[in-house]
Amino acid sequence: MSYMLIHLHNGWQVDQAILSEEDHVVIMRFGHDWDPPCMKMDELLYSIAEKVKRCAVIYVVDITEVPDCNKMYLYDPCTIMFFYRRNKHIMIDLGTGNNNKINWALENKQQMIDIIEIIYRGVRKGRELVVSPKDYSTKYRY
Repeated sequence: MSYMLIHLHNGWQVDQAILSEEDHVVIMRFGHDWDPPCMKMDELLYSIAEKVKRCAVIYVVDITEVPDCNKMYLYDPCTIMFFYRRNKHIMIDLGTGNNNKINWALENKQQMIDIIEIIYRGVRKGRELVVSPKDYSTKYRY
């Protein structure tokens, strides 16, 4: 499903996507389009894109095509990161110890929608760290 989402093909496009959004959360999926966890996450993101379009914009970045992002953001094969207002990285406490990103494929649409809504509400109040509605530490064995 990654072909249905907006792809960014170079570092400049990634920067502009993050910098240009004023009132929406920018969701970036970094990874490989052929990687099974990324494919699963792309399908989930595509299925919720219409439901969250008022508060979020979703982009896909293939890290083979855009290696600039690897140095700044990535250590995992599939990563979801959130940004808001002029390149402000939003951290989310999921109970996993890593507050910078989601590095596994979620399988439940409603969980992802809840995470996006919590982030949107938090950043509208000026928070840079929001707490997830669910603790993921035991489910994914972190």
